[in-house]
Amino acid sequence: MKKFIVPILALLILVGFKAATTRTITGLVISTDDNLPILGVYLKSLPSNTTTSTDKNGKFSIIIPETDTKLVASYIGYGTKTFKLGKSNNVTIKLNADTKTLNEVVVVSAGQVQQKEIAYNNASAAKQKTYGLQSRTAAGAPAPSMMSAPNYDSESYAGITENGFKNPLKEALSTFSIDVDAASYSNVRRFINNGTLPPKDAVRIEEMINYFDYNYAQPTGNDPVNIQTELAPAPWNPQHRLVQIGLKAKTIATDNLPASNLVFLIDVSGSMSSANKLPLLISSLKLLTDQLRDKDKVAIVVYAGQSGLVLPSTSGDAKASIKDALNKLSAGGSTAGGAGLQLAYKVAGENFIKGGNNRIILATDGDFNVGISSDNEMERLIEEKRKSGIFLTVLGYGMGNYKDSKMEILANKGNGNYAYIDNISEARKVLVNEFGGTLFTVAKDVKLQIEFNPAKVQAYRLIGYENRMLKDEDFNDDKKDAGEMGSGHTVTALYEIIPVGVKSSFANKVDDLKYQKTAKSATTYTGDEMLTIKLRYKLPDQHISKSMQKAINDNQSANTSVNFRFAAAIAEFGMLLRQSEYKQNSSFAQVITLAEGAMGKDKEGYRSEFLRLAKSAQLMAKDLLSIVEVENGSEQTIK
Repeated sequence: MKKFIVPILALLILVGFKAATTRTITGLVISTDDNLPILGVYLKSLPSNTTTSTDKNGKFSIIIPETDTKLVASYIGYGTKTFKLGKSNNVTIKLNADTKTLNEVVVVSAGQVQQKEIAYNNASAAKQKTYGLQSRTAAGAPAPSMMSAPNYDSESYAGITENGFKNPLKEALSTFSIDVDAASYSNVRRFINNGTLPPKDAVRIEEMINYFDYNYAQPTGNDPVNIQTELAPAPWNPQHRLVQIGLKAKTIATDNLPASNLVFLIDVSGSMSSANKLPLLISSLKLLTDQLRDKDKVAIVVYAGQSGLVLPSTSGDAKASIKDALNKLSAGGSTAGGAGLQLAYKVAGENFIKGGNNRIILATDGDFNVGISSDNEMERLIEEKRKSGIFLTVLGYGMGNYKDSKMEILANKGNGNYAYIDNISEARKVLVNEFGGTLFTVAKDVKLQIEFNPAKVQAYRLIGYENRMLKDEDFNDDKKDAGEMGSGHTVTALYEIIPVGVKSSFANKVDDLKYQKTAKSATTYTGDEMLTIKLRYKLPDQHISKSMQKAINDNQSANTSVNFRFAAAIAEFGMLLRQSEYKQNSSFAQVITLAEGAMGKDKEGYRSEFLRLAKSAQLMAKDLLSIVEVENGSEQTIK
C-alpha cells in the first residue's frame, strides 16, 4: 500500500502547487521635455521590490515575478512615476522634470558664509543678504517660502584659492601630487540634477577632469606609468597655450590582481537613514561583493553610538553571507566614527595579507561627531596605519549634512581614493567598471614637477590641484606623501601658458626689484623646449622612489585630439561654475561645442551625460539673468 502513497502525494503536490513564474520587462525611459533617454533612472517593481537602472541609452531589462503589478521610476531632478504593468513586456516611460526643483531653486552661494551682499539684477528683486539657497518665483522675485528647497546649509567644503599665473623667472618649478579622486564631479552632478548650481568650493576642476577616462597609451617599459602630452591654443584665449599632461597606469587583469583583505566600515548612525544614504550604500557594496574572488576576504564593521563587528573576515566566495549581513543593517544613533576606524584597522591588521591589497572602505556622509577627540587625532591614526600597508578608500553618500572636506582629507591621509556615490549607476562605475583602479594600487606617492623655460614661457598656471600643491623640495623627499594610481587609472593635468611676447594683464604684475637684478631674458639655453616634466613614484611595497622625465617642445598641434578637447571642455566648465577670474572668454556654448566634438567611443555614456549637465547648467545660468555682487558699495555684474 505504501508504494502507492508516495506517487499520489507527489501528484497532489504537482497539482496543488504551481511553480513561481517570472516575466522579463524591457523598456526605455525618456524625458518629456526633449524625448532624450535618461541614464541611471532607478526602477523598482512592486510588490517584489526587484530593482534595476537604465543604461546610457535609457534602456533597461528586469526579471520580475508575474505577480508584480507596478513599476516605479525615479531620478533626481524628475518626478517619480508609477507605471501599471499590463500584458505588454515592453514599455516606454516618460518622466517629467520636477519643476519645483528645477525652476524654483537657485543657488547663489550654497554652503558658503561670505561677507558679501548678493542680489538679482532684476527690477522685481530687492537686494538682500543670501548665504544659502535663494528661492524665487517664475517672475524672478524672491519666493515667500523656501520649504521646497533642499537644505545644503550644513554641508562643508574646504575653501579653494585658485592657482594664479606664475613668472618662471621667479618660480621656474611647479610641484604637486597627482589626484585620482573624482568625488567633485559626481557631487556637482547631484547639485545640477537637483536644479541648482553648486557652491564654488564644491568644484575641484582636477577631479572633474579625472572623473573621465582618456585614451592614453599603456606603459610599455618597466615603469607602471606612461606620460603623454599635447600642446595647443587654449580654447578660451587662443593667444595662450594649453598643455595637457596625461598619465596612464598599467592595467592588470582582474584575475592577476593580488588577493584582497577588505574591511567595509559602514556608518549606520541616524544621519544615514535617508534613501540616498544607507539603502544606496548597501546596494553599492552588494555590487562590490559580486566582484570578489574566492581568494579575497571581507569583514564588516559598523559604527553609530558604538562600533561593532557584524561580520568577521569572510571568504569572497561566501557572497550570500556577506549580502545577508548587509541586508540586516539599519540606521540610528550618534556617530562614533573614531571608534569605528580603530576597530576596522584592528580587524584589517589581524587578517593582513602580505603582498596583498589590505584596505578599509569607509562608507559615510562624513558627519563624525563622537569618538576620537579631534580630526587631527583621526588623521594621525590613518597616517600611522598607512605606513603598515593598510590603505583607506572613502565612499561618500547623501546630501544636506554632507562633509566633503573631511572625507577628502581622510582619503588623502590614508593612501586611498575618494568617490561620491549619488546613484546606483555611479556605484557601478566606481565599484564594478573601475574595480581594479579603485582598489588596487600600482604606483604610490606619485608626484609631478614641471620646469618652465623662461625663454619660451612668460607666465604659467596650473588649472586645479590647489589642495595638492607641494613645496619644490618635497619632490625629492621620499618621506613626503602624495597620490596613488590604481590599475588602469588615468590622470590629467592642464597648464595654461602665456608665451613670451604676448601682452596679458595676467603677466608681470610685480615691479622689478630694487636691490636685486631680475633677469629679463632668460638663460643660456637656446633649444626649442618649452618645459620639462619630471615624475616620481614608488611601487606599492617599496619606500624608495623612481623617476621619469619628458620634455615638451614649443610645437603646438594644429589638430587636437579627442582627449585634449574633452579635457579642455571640462576645465572650461569648471571655471564657469567657479566664476573664475581666469575664465576669460569661456562660455557654456563653447563648452558644449567642444564636448560634442570630443565624444569618442563613450562606451558607458559618461560623456553624453556631461553634455546634458552642461546644457542644464547653461539654462540655469541664463535663468539667473545676472547676479550682482555688492562689495564695498560697488556693483560688479557676473555674466
